[in-house]
Amino acid sequence: MTISKLRSMVQDVTRLVERQGLEEPAVLERAKTLMETLIATDDWLPEAMAQPHPQYYQQHLLYGDPLDRFSLVSFVWGPGQRTPIHDHTVWGVIGMLRGSEVEQHFERDAQGQLQPGRQATLLPGQAACVSPSIGDIHQVSNAYDDRVSISIHLYGGNIGRIQRHVFDPNTGAVKDFVSGYSNTLIPNLWPAGEAAA
Repeated sequence: MTISKLRSMVQDVTRLVERQGLEEPAVLERAKTLMETLIATDDWLPEAMAQPHPQYYQQHLLYGDPLDRFSLVSFVWGPGQRTPIHDHTVWGVIGMLRGSEVEQHFERDAQGQLQPGRQATLLPGQAACVSPSIGDIHQVSNAYDDRVSISIHLYGGNIGRIQRHVFDPNTGAVKDFVSGYSNTLIPNLWPAGEAAA
């Protein structure tokens, strides 16, 4: 395993968010390309960030920008695990590294009720985008009932600290939440013994 691909991703996204005057569609297009490059091979994710939990999906912080401009997270899905219906409030790119996940989008009608929208299945090497401007309410689940799946998520903010929303599937009622992260120790992406790229 080499951490250099993950470090290069962090460096490239840092350069992206430092660019002035980029509109969100251009940011998403470039961020999606960076994500597709990262997930093209599966030889870089630290083992500690790939561990499932028997009951709950895991949201491991891989890197949090010190200015909260972006965060990079590994989502580890145990067999059959799924999120509640939720939003993000910032742009995001989801890339499939191992296994597969199903993304069910929702829209709110004029009465505030949730209506199912498009559904997509992500396979290894594929990426998808979310944002309040293109569709931000969804539910994600492991496509498999008998194996672990892992996706990598890039968000335009520190997703573990952002106040977001979960939605009751029957009533459309909204509840605030802050997700936090599953890992309590943040990894050092720049080990002392590894030469700088």
